[in-house]
Amino acid sequence: MPDVVLMMGSDSDWPTLEPVVTTLRELGVSCTARVLSAHRTPDQTREFVAESEKSGTRVFICAAGVAAHLAGAVAAHTARPVIGIPVASGPLNGFDALLSTVQMPPGVPVATVAINGAVNAAVLAAQILATGDAELSKKLVKWRAAQTSKVLEKDQRLQEKLKHP
Repeated sequence: MPDVVLMMGSDSDWPTLEPVVTTLRELGVSCTARVLSAHRTPDQTREFVAESEKSGTRVFICAAGVAAHLAGAVAAHTARPVIGIPVASGPLNGFDALLSTVQMPPGVPVATVAINGAVNAAVLAAQILATGDAELSKKLVKWRAAQTSKVLEKDQRLQEKLKHP
């Protein structure tokens, strides 16, 4: 099993969540993704979490919209870190999912990123893993420096346009 497992409540969430896998792979972190539902496949979800944990998965990332109970359901079945991504859907455009993901009872935490916060979920998972992996820590520093460079390059292009309209 990979270090990080991404679980989503519906395959319609994949376009929003694909950056999790892309970012983790950029950082050299092994990962996989599954479609499992807290409500429609509760037994399979529980079994998959147990199998993943036994096989060495160290962080779970769970994403769902509306009721968004997947992250909490996974957190109830593992002592490994669980990161929740509320997905924008339904009449409240993700706010309901945010509240469902972040409002967990004491002792069953879910670290929650912003609505549709796929990249931040991946980076947080990598940061958790990097606490015991100096090489991954270096990759994260390098990745963040590349993000800084991209912003500065965009600013430079804007400044050039402003000089020469």
